[in-house]
Amino acid sequence: MFSKQQTKSDPAKSPAKFDPPALSAPDGGASRKSAPKVASLVAENITLEGSVSGEGELHIDGVVRGDVRIAKLTIGDTGHVEGAIYADVVEARGRVIGSITAKQVRLYGTSYVDGDITHEQLAMETGAFFQGRSLKFQRPPAPQPAAAAPSSSSATAAPAKPTDQAPPKSSLDVPAAPSSGAPQPKPVF
Repeated sequence: MFSKQQTKSDPAKSPAKFDPPALSAPDGGASRKSAPKVASLVAENITLEGSVSGEGELHIDGVVRGDVRIAKLTIGDTGHVEGAIYADVVEARGRVIGSITAKQVRLYGTSYVDGDITHEQLAMETGAFFQGRSLKFQRPPAPQPAAAAPSSSSATAAPAKPTDQAPPKSSLDVPAAPSSGAPQPKPVF
């Protein structure tokens, strides 16, 4: 009557068991590579003096006085860079005093850029201020294969002998851009 009977325990009423996650073995951080990388931040009340470089992403809301070399750079509304910028991608909402060299550059409506921009792609929103030169990357033309197919006009003629003369111009030839002799900027990544 007053004896204790064993009953099957209800999992909802039993205390929860805590199984701590297994710590990863020190394998050189192989498991960390799968995690998304977070952009480094220079906060609004921070001023950095000197060069900044890295492989990742950088978001600047503060001030950087020096050159910046990074894969992706975002300059916030309160961000300010005084120096050269070298990146794959630059998104500017703040102020840049210096040159920008990047594959892709986007200037938002609140941006202020005083310096040259060397780029492959440049996008500017209405309201963006830009004072300087816009220089498109000039990639060298692809090398012509030595065994190129002959043109239709020389298909019936004897094989051409190499000469030092330029081929005759046709009405479809576009004149080459004049060479000013001035050094062209070279992109640095």
